[in-house]
Amino acid sequence: MVTLYDVPADALIEALADRLEDRIDEPDWVNYTKTGVSNELPPQQDDFWFVRAASLLRKVATDGPVGVDRLSTAYGDRNKGSTRYRVAAPHAEAGSKKIIRTILQQLEDEDLVSTAQGEGRVVTPTGQSLLDEIAADVLEDLDRPELEKYA
Repeated sequence: MVTLYDVPADALIEALADRLEDRIDEPDWVNYTKTGVSNELPPQQDDFWFVRAASLLRKVATDGPVGVDRLSTAYGDRNKGSTRYRVAAPHAEAGSKKIIRTILQQLEDEDLVSTAQGEGRVVTPTGQSLLDEIAADVLEDLDRPELEKYA
């Protein structure tokens, strides 16, 4: 049986994002919001919302139970420091918690993620089976000789 650990993360996230496009909706405000304090512009990808949702679902599955704070740290970035408006030393900044929270709520509505009281979010059996099913599809489509031992 193929699991999400048996396939490359980028291929799994890409396939999962395609599947999530039918299940979740992109909010109206996503075109105007930044993904963190360290960024100056909103994301330029057309399918940013679905790629981030797929990435979050995979991260909750591998690291869960996990909370919004820890996820925002994982999706954070290094602030470049000085800009044309201020002078500052470079330091780490957290990612946007609103984006993460909204996506997790949408995944909860689809019964892919649930809240473990006092611990954070965990993947439901439905979400785990979706991840394993997509991982099996991705492994069949991959043309990489080093992954043949998993087939």
